[in-house]
Amino acid sequence: MIRGPWTHRFVAANGARFHVAEAGEGPLVLLLHGFPQFWWSWRHQLPALADAGFRAVAMDLRGYGSSDKPPRGYDPMTSATDVSGVIKALGESEAVIVGHDWGGWLAWSMPGLVPELTRAVATVSMGHPLVMRKALTRDPRQRRAWRRVLEFQIPMRPERRLTREDLVGDLLREWSSTSGFPDDEGLDVYRRAIRVPFVAHSTMEYFRWAVRSVPRQDGRRFATAVDEPIGVPVLSLHGEEDPYVLLPSVLASHRRVSGPLRFESVPGAGHFLPEEAPERVTQALISWLREL
Repeated sequence: MIRGPWTHRFVAANGARFHVAEAGEGPLVLLLHGFPQFWWSWRHQLPALADAGFRAVAMDLRGYGSSDKPPRGYDPMTSATDVSGVIKALGESEAVIVGHDWGGWLAWSMPGLVPELTRAVATVSMGHPLVMRKALTRDPRQRRAWRRVLEFQIPMRPERRLTREDLVGDLLREWSSTSGFPDDEGLDVYRRAIRVPFVAHSTMEYFRWAVRSVPRQDGRRFATAVDEPIGVPVLSLHGEEDPYVLLPSVLASHRRVSGPLRFESVPGAGHFLPEEAPERVTQALISWLREL
C-alpha cells in the first residue's frame, strides 16, 4: 500500500472485494481512475478534497490494483453495480461520481444505470459512451486517435506488451502533452501495478467489451440504459492537447446533458489531467462541488 494522507481499507460489494483509499469527512466524492492506472492517479486530489470538506474516496476498479480480479464482469453494467455497492458499503446513500478515462466512461453511464445513487458526475478526458461509439464509425480522426483500442482487441498480444515490454510507458507518453509527465516515480509505480498477476488481462477486457458488445444484446441493453438525457449536474474537464479523446467528441457529449453543465478546457494538457494539471483539476472540482 502506498502511504500518504489517506487511509486504506477493503470493502465488499457485488460479490467481490474492492480496495479504496479515503480521506476527509463530508459529502461522498467517489473517484474512479482510468487506464493504465489505479487509485493512485488521484493522489493529488484526495487530500485537497478532504481539506475542502468532502469525504474523498478513490477506489481500484475491478481487475485493478488491490481489488479482486475475477475472470468476468468487465462491462459497465457490472462496474456500475460495483460502484453502487461500494457507495452502500461506505454507509452512504448517494455520491458525486468523478471519473477519468474509463472511469469517465463509467461516470457518464451512472445516471442511466444507477440514478438513485448518483448525485452528480464529473467526467475527465472522456466523452459519453454512445458518442464515442458513434465517433469510432463516423469520425476518421477519432478512429485514428483510438487505434490503440482496436489493437487491444487482439488476444494475448497487448497483455504481453504490458507485462514484458513497456507499453505502459509508451501510452503515458503518447497520450500526454505535459513536459515532465510521466516522471520516473510515476512510470515505476504504473509499470509495477500493471504487472500484478491478472491485471493486464483484466484491463484489456474492458476495451474488448466496449467494442465487441456493440452488436450483441448486452451492448444494446447498455445503449438503451444510457440513452436518456442526463439531468444531474455535470462537470466536464478536457485537456486541449488530448490526442486520445478529441475535443469534438467531448463537445458532442454535452448535448446529452439536460441538467446544469460546466465545461472547462485546460490549455497545454493532454489526456492524464489529474496528474498533468493537478492544481487546475482540483480547483475546478472544489469550485463545482461547492455549488452543488
